[in-house]
Amino acid sequence: MLRYLGLRVVQAIGVLWAAFTISFVVLFLLPSDPVSIAVDAGGGSGTPVDAAAVAELQARYGLDKPVLEQYWTSLTHAVRGDLGTSISTGQPVTTAILDAVPSTLALAGFALVLAVGFGGGLAFVATYTRARWLRTALLSLPPLGVAVPTFWVGLLLLQAFSFGLPIFPAFGDRGFGSLVLPAITLAVPTGAVIAQVLSTSLTTTWRQPFTAAAEAKGASRWRIQTRHVLRLASVPAFTIAGVLVGELLAGSVVVETVFSRAGVGRLTQTSVLAQDVPVVQGIVVMTSLVFVLVTLLVDIVYPLIDPRIMQRSNNKIEKAEEPAHV
Repeated sequence: MLRYLGLRVVQAIGVLWAAFTISFVVLFLLPSDPVSIAVDAGGGSGTPVDAAAVAELQARYGLDKPVLEQYWTSLTHAVRGDLGTSISTGQPVTTAILDAVPSTLALAGFALVLAVGFGGGLAFVATYTRARWLRTALLSLPPLGVAVPTFWVGLLLLQAFSFGLPIFPAFGDRGFGSLVLPAITLAVPTGAVIAQVLSTSLTTTWRQPFTAAAEAKGASRWRIQTRHVLRLASVPAFTIAGVLVGELLAGSVVVETVFSRAGVGRLTQTSVLAQDVPVVQGIVVMTSLVFVLVTLLVDIVYPLIDPRIMQRSNNKIEKAEEPAHV
């Protein structure tokens, strides 16, 4: 178990380093200068940018140093938890992200609950029912949920339940009511993915020989699905947990913009438009950290669901450590 976890931790550290390095290279290659954008905050009024002010800010943020020195400084500071300072606002990046996290966390958490409830429930009912027409109708919904643009779903919900029927507020992030429509908007594509993966896995598991043996012993269809089939079929669904987290964080950019919510998604949008490199890179690192932690948690849960997974992983390690025979 320790060997299994150790390998996963090393892989997680590698993912974080790769995310930091790739984001640094991409942001460094941007053609424009973020300091010049910050100085000309008036929105391109035509006033010449003060070259002395630009040079002073570049020196303050270390942008006048060689690229390798900038990379090493940023990396060593990030390891210590210092993600730098925002060029646009002068606020520490860590503070800016932590201020935006609670709103996004509430949105993503509620959306995930809705997605798991509706997506998992749809897959469960579709594979449990013996009515062919109902199964076909239910299984046709997930591809539609994946294909529909997120912003379009949000606009439809606004038109129906904010402007048509004034049940929920259209904008803002005050109170539970303002969370309902954004969470539903964000949950639609995520729940559709869960439904697709889980329904396929449930269908495949039902075709295994042990289900026929259980039916021959007199077990009910409900007992087989809840006690045996669902447990084995949930393993592929856990596999996409990291993907779901990434989709929720990516979708929050669109959803928080449509519903005017102050969160990590809105912070990402404004930082990208201003080319605020420290903030954008901090958000990339933070998102990668969340992805890594979720994936690591899933890797820990895997052996509890199916111990054969850890056994196969250890066998691969042992084969790799065996000396080659001539």
